[in-house]
Amino acid sequence: MADSFLTQLGIQYPIIQAPMAGTATVALAAAVSNAGGLGSLGLGASDVGQARQQIRELKQATAGPFNVNFFCHQAPLDDPARNQQWLNVLAPYFTEFGAHVPTDIAPAYPSFNDNPDLLAMLLSERPAVVSFHFGLPSQASIEALQTAGIKLLGCATNVDEAHAIIEAGLDGIIAQGIEAGGHRGVFDSAQDPELGLFGLLQLLTPQCSLPIIAAGGIMNGQGIRQVLNLGASAAQLGTAFILCPESNASQDYRAHLGSAKAYHTGITTMISGRPARGLANRWHQELGVYGAKLAAYPTAYSAAKALHLAASQRGCHDFSAYWAGQGAPLARALPAAELMKALIVELARGE
Repeated sequence: MADSFLTQLGIQYPIIQAPMAGTATVALAAAVSNAGGLGSLGLGASDVGQARQQIRELKQATAGPFNVNFFCHQAPLDDPARNQQWLNVLAPYFTEFGAHVPTDIAPAYPSFNDNPDLLAMLLSERPAVVSFHFGLPSQASIEALQTAGIKLLGCATNVDEAHAIIEAGLDGIIAQGIEAGGHRGVFDSAQDPELGLFGLLQLLTPQCSLPIIAAGGIMNGQGIRQVLNLGASAAQLGTAFILCPESNASQDYRAHLGSAKAYHTGITTMISGRPARGLANRWHQELGVYGAKLAAYPTAYSAAKALHLAASQRGCHDFSAYWAGQGAPLARALPAAELMKALIVELARGE
């Protein structure tokens, strides 16, 4: 199944660069696609114009296929009282950095399911692959995209989500283990068994009729080979590409990821309202006790970004969302083309 899936995607190697909204760039995705893998752009936080522009720029930068990723979360209810409760929790932190507390917060971006213009844009631009996080689009959207010749991937963190992806008729499953950096792709955060990739693959492969892309803690060719041996058709790597010069990671992000802090990642809901793994900081260490007052995703993310801005303007990065997986200490500061060459050689050697 693995070789036929690579043929379906139009790629030479079973290596997919994770979308990583805010960190992946056109240059990074192009380098991966040009090297025979599948480069990706995370467009979940982009408006239609921004998404279209990046897709067109990537088409100019590579003749190879690429993936664009969108969020299918359920839109939060309008709840001013809950939002104010969360701002009250964060108020002392804004004061610490001499900043005013926002008077109001709103969702940072809409769901793909609530933005029909995104669907229309994709049907016009027709990228080779579109993937979805936090759930699935409507059946009508799935059928329209597939009719346009677009391959569709859905993220599953458990067996039930994988079954939903199969029943919806998508073309592949991204099996995301708890080791993965960034946001958990779980459909419902309240129902997350927190499966590791090893366990998830063993549960999925005997009963899965779709190709599986393994994601979570994979940093080198040896890791890719191991998940292929467990039945995956390809591997998706995110943290492995963050130190590439083509990524949009800030200098401080790079410094933290290249330090001993990379050994300490943790999952917190306090930054965005959804569970996400990153380098442990004050969000993880101090704010977890306020979970009952947390605003919904992605409204909470708006507040987190405001606090991050206030802190960073004072030279403090304790409230930065430095997403990273459990394999973070293995990240290599190589140009993406060189990293791809290294991964391909390691994969071939089984190292």
